[in-house]
Amino acid sequence: MDIAASSAIVTGGASGLGAATARRLSQAGAEVVILDLNAELGEAVAKEVGGVFVQADVTDEAQVRAAIAAASQRAPLRVLINSAGIGAPERTLNRDGTPADMATFERIVRVNLFGSFNCLRLAAAEMAGSEPLAGEERGAVVNTASVAAFDGQVGQASYSASKGAIVGMTLPVARDLAAIGVRVNTIAPGLIDTPIYGTGDFAEQFKARLGASVPFPRRLGVADEYASMALELVTNSYMNGETIRVDGAVRLPPR
Repeated sequence: MDIAASSAIVTGGASGLGAATARRLSQAGAEVVILDLNAELGEAVAKEVGGVFVQADVTDEAQVRAAIAAASQRAPLRVLINSAGIGAPERTLNRDGTPADMATFERIVRVNLFGSFNCLRLAAAEMAGSEPLAGEERGAVVNTASVAAFDGQVGQASYSASKGAIVGMTLPVARDLAAIGVRVNTIAPGLIDTPIYGTGDFAEQFKARLGASVPFPRRLGVADEYASMALELVTNSYMNGETIRVDGAVRLPPR
């Protein structure tokens, strides 16, 4: 699918995986809309890629609709990259025997799962009204899961549940949207070097230890390697209903 003269929304596009993907999409000719809560970083990335920034919560229907409207004003919306997500470690039973906090569990599932589906359903409705391209294609969606969907570690119940659900919905949603010519795929990234690990000597030492656990290449992944796969899933017209691990063959141990 040729995405030149199309618009693309990248949720979580202010940093990390989303920012790298926004750059790739822009280079491929798309008009990029950065959807994020961080206005300072979001505006900076939007300026860099010649796009626009819309401050929005992925779980808020009205705010997501505003981002879709902003994208459609620039060009037909044909791409959605769902890369916004959060996580917080917490055991099912904490060390003192207290059960996990349900508010934390709900917040993580709401942002990661509900937010992804909210953006997907609203973007698909917009794509459905556009003129089809060659091969009757109208658009492509890339969701972001995690290797934790398959190899969840101690303390990752909420995060793994949310990401596992994204994997689980990929095929049925792809089948749903086949009727309008919109493809849906998911990336399950492994240990990627993003701002989540912090900065400084301690962070670098920690990342080096993590990288040593990856079979090959023996390092953390970089955000552009995720972005490269995202662009391939968007532009390769025969990729549909699939979840792809981008992880250097790592399999996470229990802890």
